[in-house]
Amino acid sequence: METISFLMYPLIACVLLVLIHTYFGVHILEWGIIFVDLALAQFIGIGLAFAFVFGEEKSTFFSILFAFIGSVILSFSKKVSAHVKVEAFIGVLYIFSFSAAILILDRSPHGMEEFKTIMNGSIIWVTPNALISTALVYGAVGLLHLALHKKFFALTFEGKGGVGMEFLFFASFAAVLVKSVQMAGIVQVFSFLVMPALIGRLFFRNQTKILLAGWVAGIFVSVAGIAVSYKLDVPTAPSIVFGLAGLFFILLLVKSVLARKRVAD
Repeated sequence: METISFLMYPLIACVLLVLIHTYFGVHILEWGIIFVDLALAQFIGIGLAFAFVFGEEKSTFFSILFAFIGSVILSFSKKVSAHVKVEAFIGVLYIFSFSAAILILDRSPHGMEEFKTIMNGSIIWVTPNALISTALVYGAVGLLHLALHKKFFALTFEGKGGVGMEFLFFASFAAVLVKSVQMAGIVQVFSFLVMPALIGRLFFRNQTKILLAGWVAGIFVSVAGIAVSYKLDVPTAPSIVFGLAGLFFILLLVKSVLARKRVAD
């Protein structure tokens, strides 16, 4: 009973992460800017790095500040695409923010440990208060996207919408990432954005079905990953990420075999 109680909080955290990030993943995959989450999350990582140096009580302030800066930059991605490929631009943003975080953490006596925290998080130790504040932020963003879902879907699937709507999309995404990165780390957050939605797209084209399939896959792997992590005493985030990647490769193989059978028939 004590074990179940201990693991319940990280499981709830994973469910929250899967629900919101799979939704954003559907949009991001359609845009074709796969690494935008990684770049924006790493931008928030700069804020966390500053917080480790100047005081962890300032982590929320620095995270929001750099999330805002990243959102402003990314809202001009379509204009940038007239000059360079968006993926290349996002790659440069990621490398810039990655190296900036390392340079900042070099000033901290525990730089490497703090860098590992930013990348991998510590979701196994998530607290009830963190879950409540995260659920409130995710809920507010969810209500915003529900209210403006036609405009956001027009932006993603029809290319309709100006810089203001793009900024609102990325700003709401950044608000989610501020809580996500603090709770789960960059690697797990990126995995939850891309892989559940990608698994859904293997078998479906309808956006609702992609979303539902991604939710099922993400929650299933999260439960299994947390259980394996606890049983074998291995890091939680890599266990979940490894499980998601493994499930994707297995389903990709299944899809390939089924496609060959159809051709043969």
